[in-house]
Amino acid sequence: MENAIQVIDAEKYYSNGEDIFKAVGRISFNVCRGEFISIMGSPGSGKTSLLNIIAGIVPVTSGHVIIDGKDISQMDSDGRAGMRRNNTSFIFQDYNLIDTLTIKENACLSLIMDKRGKKETLKKADEMLTWLGIYNIKDRYPYQVSGGQKQLCACARALISSPKYLFADEPSGALDTHSSVNLMEVFKTVNNKFQVTILMAAHNPVSASFSSRVLFLEKGKITYELYRGNKDNAQMLKEILNIQKI
Repeated sequence: MENAIQVIDAEKYYSNGEDIFKAVGRISFNVCRGEFISIMGSPGSGKTSLLNIIAGIVPVTSGHVIIDGKDISQMDSDGRAGMRRNNTSFIFQDYNLIDTLTIKENACLSLIMDKRGKKETLKKADEMLTWLGIYNIKDRYPYQVSGGQKQLCACARALISSPKYLFADEPSGALDTHSSVNLMEVFKTVNNKFQVTILMAAHNPVSASFSSRVLFLEKGKITYELYRGNKDNAQMLKEILNIQKI
C-alpha cells in the first residue's frame, strides 16, 4: 500500500524554565493511505505530542515527518498551517468551539473559511449533525449543551470538509459508551467509504478496537504494534486489554 505519512526518527523536547523533558523519542513508522491508527498509552506517554507533530501543530525537535512526499519538518509555522488547511482536520480534547456561535454555525466553520456556497454549507451541516445525532441542538450555543455534545459538534466541524487526514485527540473522552461506539462507527464509515486516513490518540480500548492498527506508547517510544488483520472488534478489544496488562 502507498505510504501517506512517514515518521522518521522524530523527537520532541519541551522546556520548562531550566528543565528539559523528552515527550517523543526517536520514533519511526509509516502510515498507509486509508489506514485507521490508534495511539494508546498511559498519561504522559507522548500520545498527544506525537499526534501534534504529525499534524504539524508543533514542529519536531529533530527527525522528519513527511506527508504526501512533503517534509513538514522543514516548513515554518505558516507552511505547516497551509498543509493542515488543505488536507487535514483535527479534533481536540477541549473542543475549541466558539461560544458566540451556535452548534450549527460551529460545524459550518471550515466550509465558511473555504468560501463554499451558503446553500451547500447549510445542507452539509444538517447532514453531518443528523448523522452524529445532534441535529436537535443545532440552534443552541456550546455553553448550553453537555461536554459530549460539544465533542460531537467538534467532530462535525472536522468531518464536514471531507479531509484527506483526520487527527483526533481522545475524541470519545467526554462521551458515554453508547455515544463513543456511535462516533467510532462514524469514523469507521468515513475511513472505509471515503478512504480518510485517521490517526487517533485513544485512552478507551473500546474506541481503539475499531482501528486497523494500534501503536502502544510508553515514555515517548513505541513498545508494541497490534494489527487488525481478520480480527473483529471483540478480538481486537481482547488483544488490546491483554497487551495493556503486560
